[in-house]
Amino acid sequence: MAKFETKSFNPQAFGRYINKIPQLKKNELIKSGALKGNAEIKNAFSSQTGTSYAILPMYGLLDGDVLNYDGTEDITATTTTTYERGVVVVGRAKAWVEGDFAVDITGGVDFMDNVAQQVSEYFDGVDQGTLLAILEGVFSMTGKANEAFVNNHTYDITSENDGMAGPSTLNSAIQKAGGDNKSKFTMVIMHSSVATNLENLNLLAYLKHTDKDGIQRELGLATWNGRTVIIDDDMPVIDVPESGSGVGDGYTKYTTYVLGEGAFDYENIGAKVPYEMNRDPKTRGGQDTLYTRQRKCYAPYGISYTKKKQATLSPTDEELKNGQNWELVNDGNGKTINHKAIPIARIISKG
Repeated sequence: MAKFETKSFNPQAFGRYINKIPQLKKNELIKSGALKGNAEIKNAFSSQTGTSYAILPMYGLLDGDVLNYDGTEDITATTTTTYERGVVVVGRAKAWVEGDFAVDITGGVDFMDNVAQQVSEYFDGVDQGTLLAILEGVFSMTGKANEAFVNNHTYDITSENDGMAGPSTLNSAIQKAGGDNKSKFTMVIMHSSVATNLENLNLLAYLKHTDKDGIQRELGLATWNGRTVIIDDDMPVIDVPESGSGVGDGYTKYTTYVLGEGAFDYENIGAKVPYEMNRDPKTRGGQDTLYTRQRKCYAPYGISYTKKKQATLSPTDEELKNGQNWELVNDGNGKTINHKAIPIARIISKG
């Protein structure tokens, strides 16, 4: 396929081609167990025409005090709690145009691989942005039970010593969040400044990739205390100004997210026409436009999307960042899921 002309464009083949391109960040999230499929979510959105939001049941764990079995005391029963969990589909679209003249002056270069590589990488970044927006919203929740999660799953070391992440930071953060469930945490996403600090302490080990030509290169992926690390400068960064005392106390605050097994349920819901081409023979001497669409669901475990502040059928990143759109999964009567069961945490440091 020398170029993307409408008459020769095969959207199904192009979609399969795109899916063959490695999406490193998503692949690592899947391998770590932080993203996992959910048949209930898939069924909810595939069986209901036009559905973009669903409320699904989420079953609580067995609890209650054990009874003394002594032959005199009655054995009384308790029941599990059923919670409700809201999940939403995030739709995104983009288009790119390529002029005939660009092909003519390059001697008919085949743009197939170039475009496919870039589309895959582009949506890798889009999906990463969706995840970060959701995490920001989750940690912006308010209300007593929700704030218990936010406070216990936040490990802020900016006021301790030099405020920099060190050998014990990750272990302390996941213990605070999950207690004896800390082993469930498998993935860390951090800014390059935090990564550089950890590199200088010899705490990061980088993963390597060998391409089809046998050339080995370092990936933007590493490990920290055995957890996979994704380095991304789109992570939240806040510049804290000096207080005015003149003692030079201004600093930069970095947020690092730590995710565990099943932190997010993930389903690619799909669009009716994910890829299509449009041929315009007139404009600029002729051009082809590639249109792309996707609909995906990222649902944080134990946290419900409320849709309180959403204007259309797909939430924007700003709406996903809004804490009013999130709350702990609950039974409608004030009982919420135990926050320690949620494998999501964050570390706030100066680097």
